[in-house]
Amino acid sequence: MKNIDFDYLSKLFVDYGLKLLYAVIIWIIGKFVISKLMLLVDKKMEITKTEITLRKFLHSIVNTLLYTFLFIVIISTLGIQTASFVAVLGAASLAIGFALQGSLANFAGGVLIILFKPYKIGDFIEANGVSGIVVEIQIFATLLNTLDNKRIVIPNGKLSNETLMNYSKNSTRRVDITFGVGYNDDLDKAKAVLVEIAKSQEKILKSSDIFVEIIEYADSSINIVYRVWCNTPDYWDVYFQSMKMAKVEFDKAGISIPYPQMDIHMDK
Repeated sequence: MKNIDFDYLSKLFVDYGLKLLYAVIIWIIGKFVISKLMLLVDKKMEITKTEITLRKFLHSIVNTLLYTFLFIVIISTLGIQTASFVAVLGAASLAIGFALQGSLANFAGGVLIILFKPYKIGDFIEANGVSGIVVEIQIFATLLNTLDNKRIVIPNGKLSNETLMNYSKNSTRRVDITFGVGYNDDLDKAKAVLVEIAKSQEKILKSSDIFVEIIEYADSSINIVYRVWCNTPDYWDVYFQSMKMAKVEFDKAGISIPYPQMDIHMDK
């Protein structure tokens, strides 16, 4: 009986003990190799100045793939059939993919946004009917702060597939304002006043053309378009200053700013 038990244990050791030992050795070596590979990946992304969000995402993906491969190698060493395991893993992945279609779309959108950078943190953007300053770009959503300090969360799937306007992308912007003057006013004088307003502001770029021309004969006024260029951060300063100065200078020059009026005639 003892001989039978000894032989049985010897057979178990030969069949499974060495396989288990090999599996442990492969795990130790594999873990060491993966750690070195991840250091190389992180170093490469740091050298290429990859976006920090994308860096973390790629680190996680590569690390998961390497450990998945190591796990398959280990179970194969132990004598477990990997074909059925891979089939089950694929079926599970497919089922999870169908269940999380929306999340996967946002995930893919986040990857595209991080790769192609249509906007960055600090940019003022408008999309999906809302606008605000980008405060955080996550893998599934982008966080905005509105000008009145409300937090907006927009799924990245929408941002990557729909029209998006980035007001901060270019270094300069054009300020467009339409001013109305009376039909009885001197148009050349009104235009000259607006040109002088543009020339007097330091934040308006003098290297770009100042455009002041009649654009429309409206019901109550002749409209003059005022177009000047400035650095993007100065946009609202130029806009508000031009609006204020136009009223002051028009009053000084005796130029009226008409508003809608209604004449009522009463018959006795």
